[in-house]
Amino acid sequence: MIGAAIEVHRGKGPGLVESIYEWCMMRELDLRQHRAINQKLIRITYKGCTREEPLKFDVPVEDCVLVEVKSVEHVLLVHKARLLSYMKLLDVPLGLVINFNVSKLTDGVSRLILSGADK
Repeated sequence: MIGAAIEVHRGKGPGLVESIYEWCMMRELDLRQHRAINQKLIRITYKGCTREEPLKFDVPVEDCVLVEVKSVEHVLLVHKARLLSYMKLLDVPLGLVINFNVSKLTDGVSRLILSGADK
């Protein structure tokens, strides 16, 4: 995932809107033959009631890594909290917040691990 993000960052540079990086990441992952989608119906259960909810998230890859694409001056705790919430809902063990608004992409990568995930 990080290699794909570095390739996108090399090609597009910092400072674009997140949707462009997300689209480029999806394309790069496809070229690398990684299975990735960016929207999914999930089943939510609350107090005995269940419904399917469309959940829009950035880039889940191979059902084991969830990538949150950012293009911000600083990654905030709320960005990481949102990613952790999605990881819990989808039972995905590893998450990456990738901030493309940096000169060197590896400086913009934060890794999150969900303890107790089944995958």
